[in-house]
Amino acid sequence: MAVVVAFPSASASGRFDSLRRRRRPITTTPFSGYFGAACRRLVSTRTRVRAAAMSDGASVSTTAPPEVPTTRTDRDRIGSVKQQLSRLLKESLQALFPYEIEPLVAACQAKFGDYQCNNAMGLWSQLKGKPTEFKNPNSIGQAIAKNLPQSEVIESTSVAGPGFVNITLSNKWISKHIHNMLVNGIEEWAPILSVTRAVVDFSSPNIAKEMHVGHLRSTIIGDSLSRMLEFSNVEVLRRNHVGDWGTQFGMLIEHLFDQFPDWEAAGDQAIGDLQAFYKASKLRFDEDPAFMARAQQAVVRLQSGEDKYRHAWKKICEISRKEFDLVYQRLQVQLEEKGESFYSPYIPDVLEEFNKKGLIKESDGARVVEIKGHNIPLIVVKRDGGYNYASTDLAALWYRLNVEKAEWIIYLTDVGQQQHFDMFFTAARLVGWLPDPAENTYPKTSHVGFGLVLGSDGKRFRTRSSEVVRLVELLDEAKSRSKAELRKRLEDNGKIKDWKDDELDSTAAAIGYGAVKYADLKNNRLTNYTFSFEQMLNDKGNTAVYLLYAHARICSIIKKSGKEIEELKNSQAIVLGHPDERALGLHLIQFAEIVEEACSNLLPNVLCEYLYNLSEMFTRFYTSCQVNGSPEEASRLLLCEATAVVMRKCFHLLGITPVYRI
Repeated sequence: MAVVVAFPSASASGRFDSLRRRRRPITTTPFSGYFGAACRRLVSTRTRVRAAAMSDGASVSTTAPPEVPTTRTDRDRIGSVKQQLSRLLKESLQALFPYEIEPLVAACQAKFGDYQCNNAMGLWSQLKGKPTEFKNPNSIGQAIAKNLPQSEVIESTSVAGPGFVNITLSNKWISKHIHNMLVNGIEEWAPILSVTRAVVDFSSPNIAKEMHVGHLRSTIIGDSLSRMLEFSNVEVLRRNHVGDWGTQFGMLIEHLFDQFPDWEAAGDQAIGDLQAFYKASKLRFDEDPAFMARAQQAVVRLQSGEDKYRHAWKKICEISRKEFDLVYQRLQVQLEEKGESFYSPYIPDVLEEFNKKGLIKESDGARVVEIKGHNIPLIVVKRDGGYNYASTDLAALWYRLNVEKAEWIIYLTDVGQQQHFDMFFTAARLVGWLPDPAENTYPKTSHVGFGLVLGSDGKRFRTRSSEVVRLVELLDEAKSRSKAELRKRLEDNGKIKDWKDDELDSTAAAIGYGAVKYADLKNNRLTNYTFSFEQMLNDKGNTAVYLLYAHARICSIIKKSGKEIEELKNSQAIVLGHPDERALGLHLIQFAEIVEEACSNLLPNVLCEYLYNLSEMFTRFYTSCQVNGSPEEASRLLLCEATAVVMRKCFHLLGITPVYRI
């Protein structure tokens, strides 16, 4: 795990320039969340909620002759199935209406088709009472279906009830679409997003303090969102905004000087256990007024750049980073550190811009920005003249907008900080850095809040002695439990002799760490969740263990066939002759729109639900459709491979390492 550390520029103030960013509209797809619940793709195949539709209605064929699979270099990215259908429907709507209409496309209940266009009722409400050729919503739906351009994508359409245009995809096209992915790679299915560069601010522990379970959630969720955006061809700047600049460093440095006058020669041994060192210095700070005064003066000397204090600060930060890296290495998380100290030189000029616009006022000795709708102001300079989270966050936002040129800045913290971010974002809009959210233009900011991690007692997750749980120890216990269970499983089935120690260790790590991640990510991030090794390491139900085993079983099916998948890709076709084959194929090609939804709404659980449903659909397919030794063996092996490829990409996007045999 590589961590890049950026240090503050001494000349930041002199280079400060209030740059104006050109705002550009956010190009949305009809299912990206901006058009309401009617367009939202709900993942669960068992509990889909769709607009009501009727099964009667005319059928319109739009079948085109099939084409041979194309290589990825033959054409530009085509986007998700919804995006492709949206383009076709847009052509139809343009032929019918003189103004631009965004197609509303959603998956529908299987008995009506595969997808549905829901524009007719909205259009009728606009046309009702005006001169028009349309008699009712159904007639608008019929016209939309009739004017669809011919396409190999669509097998047929029907219009139901108040104008719902139900669309059934072509089996041949589904097969070809999957085959193309197998030939060209899963990147073929990367969704097309309107954003090009994003900052994801996550993890962000405090120097000299233990990373706790709140940091675990931020790290896991932030890494997954970063992976999904990166897969979608967004340049992601992964930022670790560590707390490395504040009053706590005064007490830490003075305690270091008192306990170890020759601290430089002693090296890391001078501090030892950083958490214990922090507690000891905090105790002195709280109980010894003389020490408190020296600690406060030490902060001034540090921030003024005095060498002795600067060197001590760097040493403390260095030791903390080593501790953080133990967690990041296990989780395989990449981050670039730009902490509070990096943005500190930019604060004075950022606040001066607010001041020039009359946004800063005096309040009880502090300097504040008043925010409408809140009972308290946003404090940007404390009574003692020091800066705080708000001033640092404003400087960081200015830097990210004007230097890093980010279009979307995403912050991951617990939901308890929602008010701070609401006020902070509002302040940025007041000064003119961000547009009104109603304008639907870039740049934009988002706070990704998450709930608490609870113990079995329903309270915050802690050790029995009420101490914060060390994340390294928690992760190592997950691996240890996983290894013990895996070893027992292999001993019971007589396969332990076939496994080398390093393979057993790496597989246990993949399952153990993956179980911790998936137990977090499968929940809606806004809710609290109960941490339980027993539940997350269960090999039944919606767990990482079950899904990793399911992937390994698919790999085993392919291996037992004795066939070379690469040869099958180049010589055989996929045929969706059985209903369960088609259901699996349809679910596979919806992968891109699921990733798009997860990115747009910043909800990794959407991808988790898709992955679990995929494993369930594969089980139904494998139960009803013999693979090895059947006349359809080649086609079904390709379906197995496509399922495994999509599962592996889901694992990657969730930060989980797949296993290939159990």
